[in-house]
Amino acid sequence: MGGFFVPKQEKISYYQEELVIENGMTSATTDYTPEILRAELNAKGWRMTPQREVILNTFKNLPEGQHLSAEDLYNRLKDQGEDISLSTIYRTVKMMARMGILRELELTEDHKHYEINQPRPHHHHHLVCVKTNAVIEFKNDKILEISQKVAEKYGYKVLDCQLTIIGISPEGQRSIF
Repeated sequence: MGGFFVPKQEKISYYQEELVIENGMTSATTDYTPEILRAELNAKGWRMTPQREVILNTFKNLPEGQHLSAEDLYNRLKDQGEDISLSTIYRTVKMMARMGILRELELTEDHKHYEINQPRPHHHHHLVCVKTNAVIEFKNDKILEISQKVAEKYGYKVLDCQLTIIGISPEGQRSIF
């Protein structure tokens, strides 16, 4: 689930702390700023647009535990008076996910959600209710440890570990009967 493709290994030194790109995926060690995004876009031959900056800032300013789909983002920005097309939003969130700036999540069957890709100390997983669509974020270092052991056994290096537990919350269970 979710990878951030970059063609070759490189170190990007304009981060406050280095962001190492290995085997086509990134490992974030610091928060993204418009300046960092601008530098990364320029390094790839793209440019920072006002729309990209608005989208980045929206994700950076989300309350902890909140995730947005492209449609949610479109509606939020529209309500704020921003004029960004849905197709631009789709392209931008996909691009930011490939770059490792956003983390792409499959929390429901309908569509993907996105959140800012946070440094390792903030690494977390998700518990999703299929009845209420409630999402709970939780941290568990054992999950990452197990994934590292499995990856090591097969010669892989862990770049991201996402666990999404799908279930029915107590509230959802009450509404079944």
